[in-house]
Amino acid sequence: MERKVGTVSRGVRCPIIREGDNLSTIVVNSVLDAAESEGFTLREKDVIALTESIVARAQGNYANVSAIATDVKNKLGGETIGVIFPILSRNRFAICLKGIAMGAKKVVLMLSYPSDEVGNELVSLDQLDEAGVNPYSDVLTLERYRELFGENKHPFTGVDYVDYYSSIIKNAGADVEIIFSNQPKTILEYTKNVLTCDIHTRVRTKRILTNAGAQNVIGLDDILNSPIDGSGYNEKFGLLGSNKSTEDQIKLFPRECFDLVQDIQKQIKEKTNRHVEVMVYGDGAFKDPVGKIWELADPCVSPAYTEGLEGTPNEVKLKYLADNDFKNLSGDALKDAISERIKHKEDNLVGNMASQGTTPRRLTDLIGSLCDLTSGSGDKGTPVVLIQGYFDNYTN
Repeated sequence: MERKVGTVSRGVRCPIIREGDNLSTIVVNSVLDAAESEGFTLREKDVIALTESIVARAQGNYANVSAIATDVKNKLGGETIGVIFPILSRNRFAICLKGIAMGAKKVVLMLSYPSDEVGNELVSLDQLDEAGVNPYSDVLTLERYRELFGENKHPFTGVDYVDYYSSIIKNAGADVEIIFSNQPKTILEYTKNVLTCDIHTRVRTKRILTNAGAQNVIGLDDILNSPIDGSGYNEKFGLLGSNKSTEDQIKLFPRECFDLVQDIQKQIKEKTNRHVEVMVYGDGAFKDPVGKIWELADPCVSPAYTEGLEGTPNEVKLKYLADNDFKNLSGDALKDAISERIKHKEDNLVGNMASQGTTPRRLTDLIGSLCDLTSGSGDKGTPVVLIQGYFDNYTN
C-alpha cells in the first residue's frame, strides 16, 4: 500500500538529565520506549536529535560569573573596557554582562540600533525616520537617545534593555557609559580595550577594530575558551551559546560531542538494525515576522552530527514540473511522469530550473530548526526529537 504520510516530527520525553549521566544510553532507551508506547517503528534514515542543553548538562559545562570576571580582567586589563554589539536578552547576555562588569572598573556599552544582531528592536525604523537619524553614520549618547526616543520597552518582554543593562553594570560595581553606534571603530574613541559581543559577524568586527588600532580585541568566543579555576568552558565558542542557569551561573554551549552522536547511532543499529542519523541542535535559524527576531542566538544550529546529515537538499520543485514540463498531463499520467523525473534526477541540481524555489540551506540548519520548533523552549519536556520521513520524496 502506498504510504500517505511524509515527514513526521515527534518530541520524545526523557528523564531529567544531570551531570555525569550516560546520555547516549538515556536517549536510545527513551526513543525505543516512545516507539513501543506509541506503536511506531524506527526506519532507515530516521533522524534522532537532542538539544544542546541536555548535552551541556550531562557534561557539567557550567561556570560562575566570577570565572567570567577573572577571564575578562586577565585579557582586557580590568580598567575601562568597551563592550559592543551585545544582543538584548535576559537569558543569553544579561548574566554574561554581570560577569564582564565585575572584571572592569568602567564599561562603555555600545549598542547597535535600531535593533540588535538577532532582531530585538530598541527603536523602530519609522522612529529613526521621524527623528532624522541615520543609523549607518550617527552616534548617539544616552542623553540624545532618551531625548529622541524616550523609554522603549521590548514588545514581548516588557524590558527597557538600555536601563536594564545599565543597572546590571552598576550593580556589579563598575561605572557605565552607554552610546549607540553601528560602526565598530566608534568605541576606540572611548577605550582601546574591547570585547565585541556579536555572534555571526564577530570575525569581521575583530578585524575592523584590530586594523583601526585597538590595543586588545577579544570576542565572547575568547572568554572561557579554557577553564578558569576548574570552571566549565568551550574551546571553540567560549561564552557564545551560553544560557542563564542561576542568578550567578551560566550553562555553556556543549563541548566536543561528535563521539556522542556516533555512539547513539551505533546503539540504535545494534538494537534495531536501523541506520539512523543523529545530531545535537541548538537554536533554529528562522525569523519571527511580528517581533522581527531571528532566532539564532547560538553560534551555529548544530555543533555535532553524523555524516549522513552533511550537505544540502537535492530536490526538484513539484509545482514547477506540474506547471511547466508536464502542464498538459493530469491524474495518474501526471503522477507517473513526475515520479519518473524524481527517480532519475541528477545528483547535483544546483542551477537546474526544476530545483528553483527549493530551500538553499544546509540539512542541519533545516532539521535543527524543525527540532527547535518541535521541542520548544519551555515545559514540553521533550529534549529529544525523532524525525521520520525527512529524506523521503514523492516516489516513496
